[in-house]
Order: sequence, then structure tokens, then C-alpha cells
Amino acid sequence: MNLAEYKGVFVYAEQVDNVISGIAYELLGKGKELAAQLNEEVTAVLVGADVKGLADSLAEYGADKVIVVEDPELKEYRTEPYAHALSSVIKEYKPDIFLVGATAIGRDLAPTVSARCATGLTADCTVLEIGDFPMVALPGKEDEQKHNQLLMTRPAFGGNTIATIACPDHRPQMATVRPGVMKKIDPIVGAKANIIEMKLEFVPNDRYVEIKEIVKAVSDVADIMDAKILVSGGRGVGSPENFKILEDLAEALGGTVSCSRAVVDAGWKPREIQVGQTGKTVRPNLYIACGISGAIQHTAGMEESDIIVAINKDEDAPIFDVADFGIVGDLNKIVPQLTEAIKAAKANK
Repeated sequence: MNLAEYKGVFVYAEQVDNVISGIAYELLGKGKELAAQLNEEVTAVLVGADVKGLADSLAEYGADKVIVVEDPELKEYRTEPYAHALSSVIKEYKPDIFLVGATAIGRDLAPTVSARCATGLTADCTVLEIGDFPMVALPGKEDEQKHNQLLMTRPAFGGNTIATIACPDHRPQMATVRPGVMKKIDPIVGAKANIIEMKLEFVPNDRYVEIKEIVKAVSDVADIMDAKILVSGGRGVGSPENFKILEDLAEALGGTVSCSRAVVDAGWKPREIQVGQTGKTVRPNLYIACGISGAIQHTAGMEESDIIVAINKDEDAPIFDVADFGIVGDLNKIVPQLTEAIKAAKANK
């Protein structure tokens, strides 16, 4: 493999029902940053049926070029035709870096593509940087240190440590990133895409699944990733019934209730509102953590919040290390008092 042939940062622009997923715009923002350090361009890869009309929106969020692969076989997501499309793009255009969202689709697609391209894949990254590998040159082997590598950082061993991984000998350097971790750039209004259309042949084989029916679930649970204010509860809330006081506080603030993994595992709340490494990554203006210890699995999903308030009776709880404001005490007494104070302040306006 001639590594010098591989150039540029590519982003898989995931779309479902001809709607670009938000993670695509987030990855373009990060891709723009990485590409600037490498003096390269950012290319979005758009796969589907009749999707070319979506290309301009990708240009507005940072794509210098958009490679479009269209075919009727790509109307609905299926692993085989989509993997064929992406691996063909990689083999033809040879990107240095290829980023994929860690969505249900991305987690299925990225490993298949990386295997076909004989390269590595680092999953669920929280930090992407350009740097040296090894990060510190080994004594006597300084000339073996490789520069301009993609350093991919992710929680490891159940979230108990952080690992930084590189792929120095194979290309592209592939990573999946969870939604909400990276930030979109401010849109470039009116930007027009430089479109490259790639024609491929899709011949169904025994790996092509047949879709019999598509059933779309309707959920009345608010998406916590869109919330500006989150009141989040952990095991320390005590019971599912006690979440009523958190719901009252959220209502008073105009916010939304979320929770930790322990609450979901206990069956108190649905997984859709779980914050953390195995849940969702959130960036609200205000995050109130009630009865949450603050293990790294949880803080990885909320530490980028603008303001973090922690309420916990354990003064040594790790959550206080990331909190801007901390209250040590019984949340069952503090939260109702806080709710009443907010209601009173509103009434006096």
C-alpha cells in the first residue's frame, strides 16, 4: 500500500428517506478542521436513490466536493449495496481519512467497508486530532515516528479508561463518531456543491437482503439531543416514582428529563433519554444532574454542557469534578424547593 497516494478527508453523508442525518453535518465540521491541518479538502460521500438534490446542503456545512452514488438499489439502506458503494469510492478516490457517524446504520456499515478495504476502524470516537505516532518518540527510534496521523480517542474497557488509537500503516484511517460529539460549523448560506457523480453497477447476489416491509415507530419521547435544558436523574433518585419531582423541575424550567444508564438498566426510564457513552451525547445550555455519581461513562455524554449543576448527597461523588455548581444534600428535599423557587420567580415577573 502506497500511503502517499491517499489524500483528503472524506465524510459519509448518511441520509434516510432523502433527509441528511445531523451527524453528517457534525462530521463535516470536524473534517474541515482536520483537512485544514493537512492542507487537504473535505469530500462528502452521498449514497442513495435520487439524492443529488441534497448535495448543496452538504456544501453549506463545509464539503468542498460531494461524490454522489445513485441507483434504485440504494433507495433503502441495506448493508451489501451500501458497502459496495462506499468501498468502491474509497478504492477509486483513495481518501486519507474516512469518517462515519456511529448511528445504527453507521455501526453496521463502517466495519464492513473497513474490512473490504483492508484497513482499521476505531469505533465511537470522542476526540479526533492530527498528530504524531507514537505520540512520544521512542528513544533511539525518533526517525520512525510518523507525522500527520489521525489520532482517534475513545473510551475503552467499559469507559474506565481512555485510549488513543492510530492506524499508521493502512489507509484510509477510519473512525466512527457518535452523534452530538462534534460541532457543526455555521452554515455557508448559498454554497453550491462541486458534484462528482460516480456510476457503479449493482448486481444483486446472495448477500442482498430483500426488504419485505418497513415499519416506522412513532415516539412521543422528546429528543434529548435537541434540549436546551436537561434535568437528569440517576440511581440516587431512588425509584421511578421519584422522577416526578425531576419532571416538575424540568417543566418549571421549560426543559426535558433525561437519565443515566443505571436508571435504564433498572427499567425506570426508556433508553431514548439515556445520557452517556452507551446513550446519547448532549450539549444543553443547562444540565442538572440529580443523584448521578458521575462515572466516566456518563460524563462522556454531557461534559460539554454549557453549565452543569450537580445535586448529590455524596460530597465525594465524581460528578462534582465536572460540575460548575454543586449542591451536597438530599435531592428529594432540594429539587422540590428549587422548583418552587423557580415558580415563584416566574410569578413575580
